[in-house]
Amino acid sequence: MTDQGILARRFEKARPRLVAIASRLLSSTADAEDVVQEAWLRLERTDADGIENLDAWLTTVVSRLSLDALRAPRRAREQSWHVEPWLDEPSAITGDPVEEAERSDHLSVALFVVLETLSPAERVAFVLHDVFGCPFEEIAVALDRSVDAARQLASRARRRLQGAPAPLRPRPEHARELVNAWLVAAQQGDFKALLGLLDDGAVLRADYGTSTQTLQGAQAITEQAVLSARLAAHSTPILIDQRPGVAAVLNGRVVSIMAFTILHGRIARLDVLADAARLKHLDLSIVTHD
Repeated sequence: MTDQGILARRFEKARPRLVAIASRLLSSTADAEDVVQEAWLRLERTDADGIENLDAWLTTVVSRLSLDALRAPRRAREQSWHVEPWLDEPSAITGDPVEEAERSDHLSVALFVVLETLSPAERVAFVLHDVFGCPFEEIAVALDRSVDAARQLASRARRRLQGAPAPLRPRPEHARELVNAWLVAAQQGDFKALLGLLDDGAVLRADYGTSTQTLQGAQAITEQAVLSARLAAHSTPILIDQRPGVAAVLNGRVVSIMAFTILHGRIARLDVLADAARLKHLDLSIVTHD
């Protein structure tokens, strides 16, 4: 029987790649960590002696778990609201192959939005093959399809992505400028400036705990934003699930966080979490402490 200590070490060695795969499939680091942890639990319950290729087995399990999550109803796949600091300067390249791959054009933040247009199976086939170089034989097992079907799914996804408009999102520094412009305009109640920052078809979705709100269109969102000058004045830029965002802090407490989706240089979507109960369970120390 395979020694559990050896098995754990092999899993930890594979973990960065597994998290990278799941993150690209689910567009959420927090969700990816959950999927990878579930993969470990399944490995613990499996006779490892019967696994010929552990890396391939783990890739298959993580892909299938991610596929299940992608196929779940959207209402059951809530945003994870993983908050990170938004540093002024980009982090230095470490030389780690997984981290360098994540910085490539294939894995840019802009691609996350395009991937949402693919079916779950197309997304898995494309990410596994074109991004991580998995053979179609392995992808076929993960998708429970034939090798030819897996190859066709990746090809179809590739054609759809090649036809997508680009760039979908600005570079980080441009996103930061847009978020800062939003905060300034909101503080000043500058209706015209706010309207100019929003896509005409922009959507705002807010969760207040006891109620939710959805606003459609730039006009409706701008009207709401001009009423939030106090929050804007006490907001700081952050990253939320790798997206540009802001956190509003009043009296030393985070009262809301808002994630921006920026397409073609304008704000296309705003996701707001102002549910005190849910905020309480998030790690917001980067906002409330120096």
